[in-house]
Amino acid sequence: MRWTARQTTRIPLLALTLLAACAEKAGPPHVLAGADAQRGLALIGASGCAACHAVPGVAWPRGEVGGSLAGFADRPLIAGRLPNQPRTLVAWLRDPPALSPGTAMPATGLSQTQARDVAAYLYTLDDR
Repeated sequence: MRWTARQTTRIPLLALTLLAACAEKAGPPHVLAGADAQRGLALIGASGCAACHAVPGVAWPRGEVGGSLAGFADRPLIAGRLPNQPRTLVAWLRDPPALSPGTAMPATGLSQTQARDVAAYLYTLDDR
């Protein structure tokens, strides 16, 4: 079968449409049972996350290299690449290069519990 030029331009458009639909935020807010958002905020301050990211709740520093985390809970993707789901976020917070080789974000050294607390805090940052 031969594809016409018009047909071949429709395939990428269809693929982009499907990807956008998959990335849409749907359902209730993310909840991490047993995680503590206030401990997460304290960890963010102590770990130096704000050296690269502007983090609501952290007055100083206000990093710009990694971008603002305001509205994080409403984003469909983590770092523009991974689905914004609790399990993925916790893994990302512990070791970003393991999920996305070449990322500028280094492994953090956070424990599973600490990463869950940080994730719980990030999920309080919505656009509402």
